[in-house]
Amino acid sequence: MVRRYELTDEQWSQLAPLLPPQRPWTGRPGLDHRTVLNGVLWITRFGSAWRDLPERYGNWKTVRSRFYRWQPQGLWAQLLTRVQERADHAGQVEWNVHMIDRTIVRAHQSAAGAKKGTAMKRSAGHKADSERRAT
Repeated sequence: MVRRYELTDEQWSQLAPLLPPQRPWTGRPGLDHRTVLNGVLWITRFGSAWRDLPERYGNWKTVRSRFYRWQPQGLWAQLLTRVQERADHAGQVEWNVHMIDRTIVRAHQSAAGAKKGTAMKRSAGHKADSERRAT
């Protein structure tokens, strides 16, 4: 059963050739790439910690390890490029539409909604404590 946010058979057939070869079976069998990819998609979709990955995606340490192993190899960029190329070829991409969300744009701390010119003032007690005392 394919769950929501998991790769369909068609999506998997497009991505599978782009992944590194599955390591040969020696000793304990490794987690297959499709399960790992679905685990990564679950993490990115829900923004959860690796330790909270559901057991159906395998050991969270394995999924995290492959995610970080594939990153310096440029695998994620290759997958994105390939998916964009296929979607563009099918006429499904509008390159003149851009989206910016809060995950990539950082706001200054003063952009939190406070009225202009309302700086925090020190309390009277703090002022009294900081005054010089005669000895």
